[in-house]
Amino acid sequence: MTDNTFQDGLEAGVPQLGPGAITCSPTIVETYGRVGLDFVWLDLEHSGISPTDSTAMEDLVRAAAVGGTELVVRVTSSEPAVVRKVLDAGVRNVVVPRVETASEVKRVVKASRFDYDDGPGERGVGIGRANYWGEDISADYRRREDRSVSVGVNIENHTAIENLDEILSVPELGFVLLGHQDLSVSMGAMPDDPAVQDAIETYRETADAAGVPYGRAVGMDPDAIEAAVEAGYRMLLVGDELGAVRHAFGDRIRQYE
Repeated sequence: MTDNTFQDGLEAGVPQLGPGAITCSPTIVETYGRVGLDFVWLDLEHSGISPTDSTAMEDLVRAAAVGGTELVVRVTSSEPAVVRKVLDAGVRNVVVPRVETASEVKRVVKASRFDYDDGPGERGVGIGRANYWGEDISADYRRREDRSVSVGVNIENHTAIENLDEILSVPELGFVLLGHQDLSVSMGAMPDDPAVQDAIETYRETADAAGVPYGRAVGMDPDAIEAAVEAGYRMLLVGDELGAVRHAFGDRIRQYE
C-alpha cells in the first residue's frame, strides 16, 4: 500500500471512477470525494488553471485530501519541468498528453523520480506542499514519493499506437489513458470510423497483455461504465460537473417548455 489510493486501486485491479472538474473548483473537488468518487480529473491541457500556479494547485490538493479522493492532473506537455512543478505542489497522479515514443515516456517518468530504474532520477528536492514546505526532505520522503507518485500517458495518436508495445515496457509507467477523439483526428476520421475502432481495440488488447492499467472516458451512463469495466478498463472518466448540470437542470427544464 502507498499514500495514493488511486494507484493502489489500479494495481489491485479495482475500477477507479472519476469525473472531471472543468471549473477547477476546490468545492467541487471536495464534494466529489465526499460522494465516494475515486479520483478527480483536472485537464490542464485544454482549460483550467496553469499547471505552474502552485498556489491554486495546493488548494485543489487540499480539497481532494479533505474529501478523501485523489487528483489526476493532465499537464500541458511532456516537459519535465512542468511535471516536477505539479508534483511539488502535492499532486500524486500526473497524465502527460501527446506522447509518441517510449523514450519520451521514459524521460517523463524519470523526471518524477528521485531514484529510477536502478539509478538516479531527475526530480529535484525543492520547497513545496509535497514535503510540507521543507519540513521533511529526508531519505524517507524521497522513498515515499517514489512509491506514491504515479505517471500515466495519453495514447491519442496513431504513432503512439504503433509504438505502444515499447511505451508499455517503460519502467514504472503507472497507467495509460486513451484519447479517442484526438486519436481519430490523427487518423483523419471520426471516432466511430472502423479504422479508429480497430486502433482502440489494439490499445486495449496491447495494454491488457502488458499488464499495464488502462483507461478511457465513458461518460455517466451506467451501461457504458459497466461495459468498459467488463472490457478490462480500470480507469474510467465519468463526465464532469458541467455535464451533470446540463443533465440535471437542462433536461428537466425542457420538460416544462
